[in-house]
Amino acid sequence: MRSFTPKWRRASASDLDAGLAALGDWLGRHRRAVAVVQWAVVLIYLALLIVPPLLPMPEQTARIWSNLTLAAQFAFWGIWWPFVLLSMVLFGRLWCGVLCPEGSLSETISARSRGYAVPGWITWKGWPFVAFSLTTIYGQMISVYQYPQAALVLLGGSTVGAVVIGWFYGRNKRVWCRYLCPVSRVFGVLAKLAPLHYRVDLNSWQSWQKPRGGAPARVDCAPLVAIGTMKGSAACHMCGRCSGFRGAVTLARRSPNHEIVNVAGSETNAVETLVILFGLLGLAAGAFHWGSSSIYIAAKQFSAEWLIEHRLMWPLEATAPWWIFTNYPDQSDVMTLLDGAVLIGYLLLFAALVGIGVGGGVAVATRWLGAWSPARFHHMVQSLIPLAGCGVFLGLSMTTVTLLGQNGIFLDFVAGLRATMLIGAAAWSLWLGWRIAGIYAGGRRRVAAMLPLAIGVTAAAAVWASLFWRL
Repeated sequence: MRSFTPKWRRASASDLDAGLAALGDWLGRHRRAVAVVQWAVVLIYLALLIVPPLLPMPEQTARIWSNLTLAAQFAFWGIWWPFVLLSMVLFGRLWCGVLCPEGSLSETISARSRGYAVPGWITWKGWPFVAFSLTTIYGQMISVYQYPQAALVLLGGSTVGAVVIGWFYGRNKRVWCRYLCPVSRVFGVLAKLAPLHYRVDLNSWQSWQKPRGGAPARVDCAPLVAIGTMKGSAACHMCGRCSGFRGAVTLARRSPNHEIVNVAGSETNAVETLVILFGLLGLAAGAFHWGSSSIYIAAKQFSAEWLIEHRLMWPLEATAPWWIFTNYPDQSDVMTLLDGAVLIGYLLLFAALVGIGVGGGVAVATRWLGAWSPARFHHMVQSLIPLAGCGVFLGLSMTTVTLLGQNGIFLDFVAGLRATMLIGAAAWSLWLGWRIAGIYAGGRRRVAAMLPLAIGVTAAAAVWASLFWRL
């Protein structure tokens, strides 16, 4: 019996597709309007970054609506970063292509660059993981969430790096964004869940013919994406410049599961696996945990006692400049060399244990699906993206909740919302794992593989849950 779809539903879907395609074309045609928005964001970003360090530290009675330093802190860590991450899951890397100040500055400078060829050291595939790890660790060393000077050094240093790379390499390109941005691969991983993407019709692309008597249509892709072979949206900045190109590129909707299940298996790599397991699930979680960790405190006490027994007192007393380790005596917030060394060790060990533990579960699941396959392992790790992204979003949103609470705004629904989101993300990861496993095996093998994967997902969820509830 033939299934029946109501006309209003077919019309609604058709109208939505047409509207999305038109939106993509609009972004491509109205580059000046987009540029106005980009420069407005750049000015706001620079003001929030540069002005607060020049002001005195806020008093105890200061509030986010009356003190620029607190307002900037809330803007960066309470709104900006949590919801930029969320936007990746909802809209793909639209932030990167339309709003990111570093991307805008880098591309603008690149238009007048020296035009040097991009050297091999920049294109090293390991930079995204190394840059994310170093940035995360350094941010904790200087208390980037608490002090405007620290934010200026960390975020401002990244911005300067984007400008310098743009000045030397490429022409009208975003070389920094493509290869060196500390969060580029994180954004790319999360964008795989987005229900929107620029779809490339391979047949239309290949059958396109150069117009008679005119120059062939061309598009200048700033993030250096090979548009003709683009199957996923991890590298696409969603800027719309290629929309309609060769009659083959269209902003379209898709299932949020599509790219991870059907595309990621042929495009995954070791760097993405490291970012997911040791970066998002490990190091990022550790960065939120250490401040309230009894293990961190016990490690400091044990190290201090050992040093005292061996008459090595200088690590307990020596400090470093605030741009190396937190050093604000007026705020009674000083990190000694011992504090800093234990912090770095804690973060690295935390990341290693979580990454190896969760990765071990995925490895066993991979093996139970058949003979060992690195490609299958990388594909299975992709199923953890919803849980990894949700955990980092909830971790960053702790600052949102804390700052609002300090200003008398209490969100009583947060605990329930956190639990719902965490459980939902874990269930989504398991569903993706089930779908991916079905590509490689069926029956008992598929069911059996879900057990170690479920253990890994549960362990990762427990790490994040322990941040909010003592388990």
